[in-house]
Amino acid sequence: MPENPTILVVDDEEAIQKNLAFALERDGYQVVQAFDGEEALALFATRQPDLVVLDLMLPKLDGIEVCKRLRATSSVPIIMLTARDDELDKVLGLELGADDYMTKPFSLREFRSRVKALLRRSVLARPESRETETIQVDALKIDLARRSVEVDGLPVQLTYVEFELLCALAAHPGRVFSRSALLEELWGSSAWREPRTIDVHVRHLREKIERSPSEPQYIYTVRGVGYRFRDR
Repeated sequence: MPENPTILVVDDEEAIQKNLAFALERDGYQVVQAFDGEEALALFATRQPDLVVLDLMLPKLDGIEVCKRLRATSSVPIIMLTARDDELDKVLGLELGADDYMTKPFSLREFRSRVKALLRRSVLARPESRETETIQVDALKIDLARRSVEVDGLPVQLTYVEFELLCALAAHPGRVFSRSALLEELWGSSAWREPRTIDVHVRHLREKIERSPSEPQYIYTVRGVGYRFRDR
């Protein structure tokens, strides 16, 4: 992990900004603060943060649009903050390409834990920390060192978590993973997260790598248990 990772916190509420910045700086991170969507995009371009904490409701450009624009060019880990404990809100950030979400109000202990988990995984996922290896199954090619995926020779853009999920499954063909086991694999803990989080990411993966997402050739559902990657 970089000695002092930079975290961009995007929220228009000053009290929340103050609390999150205090907690992150106490843990040794550099904090960059943005109070609206336009400022967030400008700061992201100049500061290139290691992680983004992004509120869903923002002035000028909302979190939905900011997340879409970030995902168009970057796989930076994103934690989405939502205002209501509503099922739709809980998965909305994931649908947009966020890697994790938190519903306000939340404990700073939980917040710090999630930040550490995402940063730790993103460092382990860097090219210099992986052995050079390629996984190829039929038309699907996964380059672990370059963090790139191709289907039929064409590049497929995955989010940070989508790539990690695909690697976790593809590295163990035939092995059945429960949703809890995949949460542990991706974040080091299944605490505070709903198993449905995995379902959303798997659906997105299928839409990107499967010729027919409703009849997958690579990622299979094991009813009542979880998922497995096809035997090679």
